[in-house]
Amino acid sequence: MVGQPAIITDPRKEHTQGKQALFANIGAAKAVANIVKTTLGPKGMDKMLVNAVGDIVLTNDGAMILKGMEIENPTAKMIVEIAKTQEDIAGDGTTSAAVLAGSLLEKAEELVISGVHPTVIIKGFLAASGKASEILDNYAVDVTKENKDVLLKIAKTAIAGKSVEAYGDHIAKLCVDAALEVAVNGKVNVKDNILITQDPGHKISDTELLEGLVINKARLHSAMPAIVENPKIALVASDVLVQKTRNKATFQINSAEQLTQFAAQEEADYEKLLDTIIATGATVVVGTKNIDQYAADYFQKKRIFAIRRVNEEDMKSISKATGAHIVKNIADITEKDLGTAGIIEQIGAFDLGKTYIRECHNSKTVTLLLKGATEHVTDNLERTIDDALQVIKDVIEDEKIVPGGGASEIEVAQGLRAFASSFGGREQLAITAFAEAMEVIPREIAVNAGMDGIDTILALRAKHSEIKNAGLDVYTGDISDSLEKGIVDPLRVKKQAIKSASEVANMVLRVDDMLKSQRKEMMDVNPEHNIHNYDALGL
Repeated sequence: MVGQPAIITDPRKEHTQGKQALFANIGAAKAVANIVKTTLGPKGMDKMLVNAVGDIVLTNDGAMILKGMEIENPTAKMIVEIAKTQEDIAGDGTTSAAVLAGSLLEKAEELVISGVHPTVIIKGFLAASGKASEILDNYAVDVTKENKDVLLKIAKTAIAGKSVEAYGDHIAKLCVDAALEVAVNGKVNVKDNILITQDPGHKISDTELLEGLVINKARLHSAMPAIVENPKIALVASDVLVQKTRNKATFQINSAEQLTQFAAQEEADYEKLLDTIIATGATVVVGTKNIDQYAADYFQKKRIFAIRRVNEEDMKSISKATGAHIVKNIADITEKDLGTAGIIEQIGAFDLGKTYIRECHNSKTVTLLLKGATEHVTDNLERTIDDALQVIKDVIEDEKIVPGGGASEIEVAQGLRAFASSFGGREQLAITAFAEAMEVIPREIAVNAGMDGIDTILALRAKHSEIKNAGLDVYTGDISDSLEKGIVDPLRVKKQAIKSASEVANMVLRVDDMLKSQRKEMMDVNPEHNIHNYDALGL
């Protein structure tokens, strides 16, 4: 029939078009930003995440919060992705990136309602993002890794607002020392060269930095030496025990003498295998799998320190730090496979102690041994230290910092307002909107500290014309020179947050049509009807 609409999509799919689709996506992004914005700044609040089995996590880390929320909305997932990207590239600023993205889309929504096309907004946002990066480059202050005071300030700024803030000076010093210890040619490999081990049941102030590794394993026999100087370390990635034959076989023993001979031969063959390790000169044996009691007793008689069931990550760390090769077949081990260190010792009770590997000469590897009253405390401490290490890494590698406390956001906002006047079209409106969105960061920091957000922004604008580095000190409520106060951030964190937020905002603005399939649940099937319980085709 004439005029009959043609159905070209599955009618069961949820179809949203035009501004309705755009505003729905913007609403989802704003909802995510509103969830995390209360955690922003030193006075931000924490979130409690409870999983399906009742385990809880207390944190104000944006990436951790967004990951733990298990978000289903597709647009909201995009915000989660930018937080992950921010974490991977800069190591901090995840909350700022999410909040800024929400603010950009809120401003974009206002422009769309007033009649500005999304394409024009996207063009303006792209220009503003590029200019913001340029402004930050010019605003940044050069530093070097030799300026340890700056690194300490960077670390303390990252720690501010965390639950362990009271121990900020101690934690910041440990993080700076660890990063400088492993720095090679201006690069810091936090993931591989700075190992973190938790030891609950102590005070946070007992947290320490160790030059080497700490393995949460104790030696297998109380008579084994507790300390081994200049150890030769063998890494074995296989079971050390009497192996059973793969094929079934039977043989007949006719006398007690034959049984004794058989047992003696089996024992001799096993000892020969163990002697293969000992013949290399190894004084320490580390195994990823089981080392049976006979082998433990044999190693003890030979004065060899042995630990077992060490996880794969720890084995790789030991290998890298000591130069030892991980051997899968014991029969193939040679002296060249052994690693070295200055000393290996067990600290603590025989069966509950930890193994310390110190003075590793083949690689710059250090361990931060985190201590706290409970696992919740040490978990939170680990997340805090990770943030601090990442921002220190950023400064060592880039040698650039910017004033914090909202100073850099106000500088960018003022620069963008001046930049907008150079555009004659409607892009000017988008650039101005970008400038206004930048001010959401200092505003929320002030609000979370119990201050008035609008009054704070107005005061920051006025003071910024007098003092270029004027920023907010939430502890005193004053607006002063952030650089002098030691409130500083890595340039990389700020630039990446702007880039991530603008990119996700532009992606959302490009969408004017959504097709969403209905979720289909799997049909309940009785276990006896499962396809895997049928032979061939059921014949």
